[in-house]
Amino acid sequence: MKSISSATSNSQDVLSSLSDGIESLTPEMRKAAAYVLDNPNDVSVSSIREIAAVADVKPNTFVRLAHSLGFDGYEEFRSPFREEVRNGPVSFPDRARWLQSIGKRDALGALYRDMISSAIGNIEDTFAAIDASELNQAADVILKSRQVFTLGVGVNNSNANNFTYLASTGMVRFHAIPKPGSVPADDLAFANRQDVLIALTCKPYRVEVVETVEIAREQGMTVIGISDSAASPIITGSEFGFVVSVDTPQFFPSSVSTIALLETLLSFVIGRADANIVNRVEEFHRRRHALGLYHDEIQS
Repeated sequence: MKSISSATSNSQDVLSSLSDGIESLTPEMRKAAAYVLDNPNDVSVSSIREIAAVADVKPNTFVRLAHSLGFDGYEEFRSPFREEVRNGPVSFPDRARWLQSIGKRDALGALYRDMISSAIGNIEDTFAAIDASELNQAADVILKSRQVFTLGVGVNNSNANNFTYLASTGMVRFHAIPKPGSVPADDLAFANRQDVLIALTCKPYRVEVVETVEIAREQGMTVIGISDSAASPIITGSEFGFVVSVDTPQFFPSSVSTIALLETLLSFVIGRADANIVNRVEEFHRRRHALGLYHDEIQS
């Protein structure tokens, strides 16, 4: 474990050292280190007994963890975290200064700054323009539907699949299209007014997505369009339309706000669902643990 000094370190130095050296620790110290890495804010407000209790280790484990980093004890280990709270985190108005400091480093620093700025700005702009009540209505329609098809091609194919995967941990009626070896129109062959199509495309709009939305409308499906303009052909004429901001200094449109919107929409669906769906999600993960599909982070 890399030794650091409380006089010159900040909380990020402590966390970086823990992350780099966690594999060299004993199992009990690894549990303590993992808790700190996952819950750094707790260190500043917790006594050694309090943090040991929630981390499920003995208080002396945190003393030994502090010593491994070069601190005299837990209080010295805790000091950088408390100092950060006293000074306060970087405030929202200070973000501009933070981005400027990043941009002054070098050419990649400027790119890093621009990517951060566009990602944060895209999420802000997207949700500032969306009414939560409309998301709630869309979630209600999804929950009451027979089947939900999520259509994305190109860069949006992975977004559609990710949404469907998350939803399918608790519900079985979600389908990402086009399916391998198929075309979107075929996947909707037997869909009707009982079903929902969530369609994703941004400029330049993909022909197969626009045409599939038209087919879905003809078959009476409820269409939820997610695109980068209110004038997008998959939004105009759809029951629900959500505009996402996709600006980026790179060639491809950003997916950050699209992913955030889909995750929020799904959270609304789960929030409106009955207890059975929540139980199914829990059972899904219990089964994976039982099958050994998840890595046990703390091993003897």
